[in-house]
Amino acid sequence: MKNSNNYFIGLCLLCIMAFFTACQTSSESPSEEFSLDFEKYTLDNGLEVVLHQDKSDPKVAVAVLYHVGSNREKPGKTGFAHFFEHMLFQNSENVGAGNFIKYVNELGGSFNGGTSTDQTIYFETVPSDALEKVLWMESDRMGFFINTVSEWGLENEKQVVKNEKRQGVDNQPYGHKDYVQLKNLYPAGHPYSWDVIGSLEDLQNATVADVKEFYSKYYGAGNATLAIAGDIDLAETKELVNKYFSEINSGPEVETIEPRPAVLDETKLLYHEDKFANLPDLEMIWPSVEEYHQDMWALNMLGQLLTDGKKSPLYKVVVEEKKLAPNVYAYNSSNEIAGTFNIGARAFDGTNLNTLRAAIFEALEKFESEGFSDDDLARIKVGAETGVYNSVSSVFSKAFQLASYNTFTGDPGYITKNLENTLNVTREDIMRVYDKYIKGKNYLATSFVPVGQKELILEGSVKAEVVEEPIVQGAEGNLDKYERNVSFEKTPSAIDRSVIPDLNGDLSFSPPAIETGELANGMKVFHIYQDELPMAQFSIRLKGGMFLDNPEKVGTAALLDNMLMEGTANKTPEELEEAIGQLGANVNVFASREYITISGNCLAKNYPKVLSLVKEILLEPRWDEAEFERIKSSALNSIQQSNANPNAIASRVFNEVLYGKDHIFSNPTSGTTASVSSITLDDLKAYYNENFSPSVASFHFVGALDKSEVMESLESLESWKAKPVDFPEYEVKTNVDDSRIYFVDYPDAKQSVINIGRIAMDGENDDYAAASVSNYRLGSGSGSILFKELRLEKGYTYGAYSGYSRTMNGSVFNASSSVRSNVTRESVDLFKELLENYSDNFSDEDMDVTKNSILRSNTQSCETYGSLLGILQNISTYDLPLNYIAQDEAKLKAMDKSEVKKLIDEYMNPDDLVYVIVGDGQTQLPRLNNTGLGEPVLVNKDKESLKIEKQ
Repeated sequence: MKNSNNYFIGLCLLCIMAFFTACQTSSESPSEEFSLDFEKYTLDNGLEVVLHQDKSDPKVAVAVLYHVGSNREKPGKTGFAHFFEHMLFQNSENVGAGNFIKYVNELGGSFNGGTSTDQTIYFETVPSDALEKVLWMESDRMGFFINTVSEWGLENEKQVVKNEKRQGVDNQPYGHKDYVQLKNLYPAGHPYSWDVIGSLEDLQNATVADVKEFYSKYYGAGNATLAIAGDIDLAETKELVNKYFSEINSGPEVETIEPRPAVLDETKLLYHEDKFANLPDLEMIWPSVEEYHQDMWALNMLGQLLTDGKKSPLYKVVVEEKKLAPNVYAYNSSNEIAGTFNIGARAFDGTNLNTLRAAIFEALEKFESEGFSDDDLARIKVGAETGVYNSVSSVFSKAFQLASYNTFTGDPGYITKNLENTLNVTREDIMRVYDKYIKGKNYLATSFVPVGQKELILEGSVKAEVVEEPIVQGAEGNLDKYERNVSFEKTPSAIDRSVIPDLNGDLSFSPPAIETGELANGMKVFHIYQDELPMAQFSIRLKGGMFLDNPEKVGTAALLDNMLMEGTANKTPEELEEAIGQLGANVNVFASREYITISGNCLAKNYPKVLSLVKEILLEPRWDEAEFERIKSSALNSIQQSNANPNAIASRVFNEVLYGKDHIFSNPTSGTTASVSSITLDDLKAYYNENFSPSVASFHFVGALDKSEVMESLESLESWKAKPVDFPEYEVKTNVDDSRIYFVDYPDAKQSVINIGRIAMDGENDDYAAASVSNYRLGSGSGSILFKELRLEKGYTYGAYSGYSRTMNGSVFNASSSVRSNVTRESVDLFKELLENYSDNFSDEDMDVTKNSILRSNTQSCETYGSLLGILQNISTYDLPLNYIAQDEAKLKAMDKSEVKKLIDEYMNPDDLVYVIVGDGQTQLPRLNNTGLGEPVLVNKDKESLKIEKQ
């Protein structure tokens, strides 16, 4: 499901954060009143400051939220808010060009930025001793940035943002849906009538004067909230905030935008033939209400009642009865000045969208006539207590919540009121908003279908206008014509901002204690006590996964993970889902290459009941034939769509080239159309009976229950009988002997996906931790050489990274990027040059930076319940010592430059690396001759198996 308005387009230096929407579900009787303690005050310049003290871990999060998003832009100058978010990472008067990224990485921190329709946010999480340094940096770009803007910086960042659009929109199936929907839902000139990333033409036409005008209008201290959460001393923090932010200009008063809901005088139908789509897609949109309107909470709940669960009317009709799509969604999206209510589905191949629309209306009629039960309402509400605690599980999420609520409600603690308003929604409220906003009302519908399948669109649909960028070699021009190091006048300051603040105090960090146990049947137990929140997070991991699939029926484990959630011997699928929902819990089953994991998340008080349900799922599967057929159809549908996704194609081809057709890892975990089509329910039963055993399973628990309580709860699992599980043997070796390019032709692709790598280590992986250290400077994050050269220096891409993927059966080294199509050859040459020179150029300074950054970043490795659970799962999956983090730190401290160079030469040897490229063959393939990598091998993207023989 996507949310067409209320989303972030961000810098993606690490991974863009989820947009936290707290408490759209709720509990009727929470065990205790929830609140998030904070202190709020306002500086004389209008900057609003919110502080939250959390002494549980030695780290701190800083969030600066500006009340400016794409809704402040003007026609002809769209995309400025998002573009400006990028610019603020480039330079500032005292921090210096490129140093913001450099310093945060050296501090062992994480950071990012994000832009939505209504706001722009910047945030960092760092060890708490670095708070002053981060405040110095944030204040510098708030008040001392604009003089540093240059033509070179402007033009270079334009290419980065264009790459982001190509990667997230132009080169993606259904990527143009937002543009089509917004342009036709809102009238011309409405602040929501364009998408956040804006027009490439507007972006290309942007000038330095445009940037300065936008900055001066919206980036003053008086239009911002600064939120700080974590291990802080309140008095000291106030002094630092005053020192660095109090002299910054408040900026002009920013006018309030009044609500401007969409109005449809008639139903509007549009279609687009999508060259990246393999399946028909229908989405219907009704205008709803702005954020915090009195009807928002009831509309939120209406969306859940229509599609949340197997009892919901849309699921019943569209998925179960009509079998038109594998799933269906409905949700309300309320933003600052307008909102939408969306219903849609990605249908099965060949489905006529008129039939799908008729089924949606049939389901709505069913909702009107049959309504919903008190249990349905209670089930939806009961998830809120869990949801609230999960939404504040990290210091960053706390800072973000405080800043966001303060900006849009004036109350940083509005999370409590949000919960209360959801709890107060009644049956009458839900039916009232359905009648008011949905029933019989005009709507906008988009039909996105594969090229050549126009017969599937809604009758009466009009062809949508979609702007696609042509591939033109050298269209971006040469940045060398712009002066890069331009002098500028420095802004006066009452303090010496050229002085980089020292770190404050000694950083001390100790991972939480890990306790272990073992059940009578041999299943190992790993436990961490964590009582910051009244939560429990746990998992049962069984070694095997796809590795144990029959090679002729790959995808069996992936089908089984879905099948296990479709009821138990004592509960129908609906009853199982209802039982989990009434406990406000989340239970999932996930199959990967080498294991299947059953996981649970719930309030600690509900853990015994949730574990009881997990036991049923694990030991008493239902094996319902009808559900199996539905799951199988859904899997085939997903495989068909992935076969049109350039990134999925690149991954599939890369694995087959690396492993060879005889290795199980040459296949995607989901299987292929041919393999999944051949799988029967008996195959799933056989996999289960042969491979599910406590002898290959481990239990992991993190939460507010001590080990004795957890061990007592697991006694019921001791009836699970152990048996031997046979694991096949595969040769762990890169399938090809020479370094060369395998090119997959994807006509008219706007970007080229590049994957480079080799199988680096065998199953023992003894060098994994050390090899990961050796890769750090090359491609681990935004401070790496690859990111710096391909994105920041050349503007070829939105991101470039490298790393090692750990498995029990060999570890792969992989470097990758998605680059704009017309610099495919240049990017390959640059990758090759950087990889060839990495060992020789690795310096003592690189060694020092690597050590310092990794050691400091470990303070964040144990922050959330999920990260702690991941540590336990690493220990059990890879047979690591309980103190493996400490051991890895000790090895890191003892490493020197010569050892790193040896690892680079052994595992990243450029002569051993395979290149897989997915791009436009007509324009780019001829340019890839004479790269020093031999003649490219052309691969057909429409064949699921390459059948590449060992060369």
